[in-house]
Amino acid sequence: MRETVRFLLGDELVEIASCDPTRTVLDWLRLDRRRTGTKEGCAEGDCGACTIVVGRLDGDRLRYEAINACIRFLPTLDGCHVLTVEHLKAPDGTLHPVQQAMVDCHGSQCGFCTPGFIMSLLALWLNERAPSVQRIEDALAGNLCRCTGYEPIIAAAQRMDSAEREKDRFVAGLPATIARLKALADSETISIGDGERHFYAPATTAALAELVSTHPQATLVAGATDVGLWVTKGMRRLDPVIYLGRIDALRGISDEGDHLRFGAMANQIAVREALATISPQLDEMMRRFGGEQVRNAGTIGGNIANGSPIGDLPPALIALGATLVLRKGSERRQLPLEAFFLDYRKQDRQPGEFVETVLVPKLPAGALFHISKISKRFDEDISAVCGAFYLALDQAGRVNEARLAYGGMAGIPKRAKAAEAALLGRSWDEAAVAAAIAALAQDFTPLTDMRASAAYRLKVAGNLLRRFLIETTTPETSTRVAGLLAEAAHG
Repeated sequence: MRETVRFLLGDELVEIASCDPTRTVLDWLRLDRRRTGTKEGCAEGDCGACTIVVGRLDGDRLRYEAINACIRFLPTLDGCHVLTVEHLKAPDGTLHPVQQAMVDCHGSQCGFCTPGFIMSLLALWLNERAPSVQRIEDALAGNLCRCTGYEPIIAAAQRMDSAEREKDRFVAGLPATIARLKALADSETISIGDGERHFYAPATTAALAELVSTHPQATLVAGATDVGLWVTKGMRRLDPVIYLGRIDALRGISDEGDHLRFGAMANQIAVREALATISPQLDEMMRRFGGEQVRNAGTIGGNIANGSPIGDLPPALIALGATLVLRKGSERRQLPLEAFFLDYRKQDRQPGEFVETVLVPKLPAGALFHISKISKRFDEDISAVCGAFYLALDQAGRVNEARLAYGGMAGIPKRAKAAEAALLGRSWDEAAVAAAIAALAQDFTPLTDMRASAAYRLKVAGNLLRRFLIETTTPETSTRVAGLLAEAAHG
């Protein structure tokens, strides 16, 4: 085992031999390294004031990602290249082109949120050329500004000169940075702690299986987009922590013909791209999956194993008939995703077992599929209700298979079995939908909370079924906000 965490902070090699397993990157930057340009706003990954850029090796490529430092644990930076806003200005005082664009477009007033915006724009600058306004808005959806307004910031993003990109010292230094990170890479399991609690980071699935068997009480951490809040908001002391982010074998995505195979650590950016090949509605839904910083860190396996009743992916995957591969030691078992969720935050996962793979079937020819996410904000918000529906019709237009899955309607993501039964054998029409809507009250007794009332949730759940009918029987009728916005822009 290796008993240090190693990463590059700008050009500096950092080696840490002792560390609280859940110390956040934000606290370390501000309190230990005095890099106070990175701000704390919400401490839960919503506002983006803490945004930094992290470069991670992907084969021979270095991909830079904007992430929330407030919920990222410091030891998870092993093998990465970390950039903060302090790294942007050149030694001679020249502003980076991203910074200069913000100045030229008056993109800052009070300035508190500005470093986070600049770092999100830096990640965009390093990865993409001439992004569209839509792409810029997506990249900035995880950054909140309360006084400047977004138009000047978007204008700054458009002004970033792609011709200057090749002269950028970060771009010019890529070969050297990649070489340094490759020299740090190894297949050793990291073992580090603070004398009381412990952090492990295996590099292979075999090492992970052994660790989880040895420490069945451990908290498994993928992107920490929720577990981070257990620490910053819930003040929980996790021990031990096993981090999965060094296991390249868990990041893979492959097309197996009739289904897609996802490693549990495939991040939401890559998952979105793959699921979009199944349905453009999955692409639209995942565009609203947190902010870009959350999508960069969050994983398909973490979103499932977390067991949240309002996670956006499980209803969609249940409707598609997804299957999990669970591993314990060298043994594996397959389980339909819908059977994995037993009760609120309780899953069919044995001590020492972990989610290794997610298998997602493709849609057969002629199948009908729909997904809707209802939330108070369009971007970067948790669902009040999420509905995902799959139907197969016979040649006479009657429903012979139905999977109706909801999030936000119960303590787990759950199928509406009574509503499904109301549809089977009937023509796909208003009468069938009315019967299914009436049956939803047998399937669910939703809660009233800060996001929605029980009555609202039940009403919306039914309306989503009617929306599904409208979209599949009168496709000329647009029910999608994204579609309506596009029509408005062109009309």
